[in-house]
Amino acid sequence: MTIRTSSALITGIAAALFWPATAWASGGQQGIDLTNHAVGFAALALFFIAYVFVMFEEFTHLRKSKPVILAAGIMWALVAWQYLGHEQPHLAEEAVRHNILEYAELLLFLLVAMTYVNALEERQVFNSLKSWLIRKGFSYRKLFWVTGCLAFFISPVADNLTTALLMCAVILAVGAESPRFVGLSCINIVIAANAGGAFSPFGDITTLMVWQKGHVDFWEFFVLFVPAAVSYLIPAAAMHFAIPNISPSASDERIEMLRGAKRIMALFLATIITAVCFHNFLNLPPMLGMMTGLSYLLFFGYYLKKRNGNEVVEFDIFNKVKRAEWDTLLFFYGVVLCVGALGQIGYLALLSDAMYSQMGPLFANSMVGILSAIVDNIPVMFAVLSMHPEMSQGHWLLVTLTAGIGGSLLSIGSAAGVALMGQARGKYTFFGHLKWTPVIALGYVAGIATHLWINAAYF
Repeated sequence: MTIRTSSALITGIAAALFWPATAWASGGQQGIDLTNHAVGFAALALFFIAYVFVMFEEFTHLRKSKPVILAAGIMWALVAWQYLGHEQPHLAEEAVRHNILEYAELLLFLLVAMTYVNALEERQVFNSLKSWLIRKGFSYRKLFWVTGCLAFFISPVADNLTTALLMCAVILAVGAESPRFVGLSCINIVIAANAGGAFSPFGDITTLMVWQKGHVDFWEFFVLFVPAAVSYLIPAAAMHFAIPNISPSASDERIEMLRGAKRIMALFLATIITAVCFHNFLNLPPMLGMMTGLSYLLFFGYYLKKRNGNEVVEFDIFNKVKRAEWDTLLFFYGVVLCVGALGQIGYLALLSDAMYSQMGPLFANSMVGILSAIVDNIPVMFAVLSMHPEMSQGHWLLVTLTAGIGGSLLSIGSAAGVALMGQARGKYTFFGHLKWTPVIALGYVAGIATHLWINAAYF
């Protein structure tokens, strides 16, 4: 999952300034058009400055959550001050509460998922898988495909960042003598993890947001499996011939899963089923099902300690909660509030008209994927959802697909790519990835074309 955001989005919004201003509804009442007001320009400047800091996090070492949280507070203060002058303070308050409710649902859902992943990691599930792969003694080419395919199929359940880091650890362990193999395999893993996350509600933050908004039903995401697979297989097949056709030395390292690991996997599956049932059959937010599923893990942690009598079992569920990616979760808060403020000002209405009404949903949704390679796909997708464009089911599926696979066009286009540049420093680089961007772009276009072809009934 993550994470940078954009001058490109700012440019698009700024370009929208030249379109005729329109009125929009806020909570059933007319909002104030601030698109050509000093407050609107100040909000754009704050948004741009905040995301400059986000994009340069690797160099400044300033956590990405800090600038966006500050920008969100100032932007909403400016909006509220302007509404207060028009004697409509309640409109700004209602809009903020609406944004916070959307963030709260996302936060609680992700917190449960992250807690389960941390519990599985603590029970040595991922290390056990890594040691098994290393022991098998696969050739470089076979390992290239095994790690890629595993990334494609694990990321729909775990997030693409965790999946990419796990597979990269395997690559680094067996490919230390071949920097070329490591670099190409990292590119392959990033593409696979992003593509795999695109056909599952749990695979990426963007798919989760689309599902929670009710634009796509749970099972409908899986019609994106073939387009996502095509977008991965084309660049992978091209890179296959550049992989050294030799075998690294195998290792005898063996790591066993700790007690309760398999049952936690089963509980995670039960939690996902609970969330789906709550949403599909009871019309309740998926977050409520996930929080109910968290109680399964809470009770199982209690059982693990009691079941072993006097033996001490190091399993504290609240340590797993504490180890969640809080910087990422708080970054989402800043993103949701910043984009919400731009929407309240009126920029999203203008951008929606420019993209979806003037250019059409096919072009607009294809551009979303390209923007996601430059900007983080999370604010881009949240902006699209905030625009409420009138689209067919096929186009909602298309924007879900492009927001996921578009991040693979550049190494900085996804959380997986950014993380692997740090983990495989010097071996997986921005320019090393850029060399294969034309082939990745071919897979991107082929994925879109495949969706338009095999899922034509949804349009």
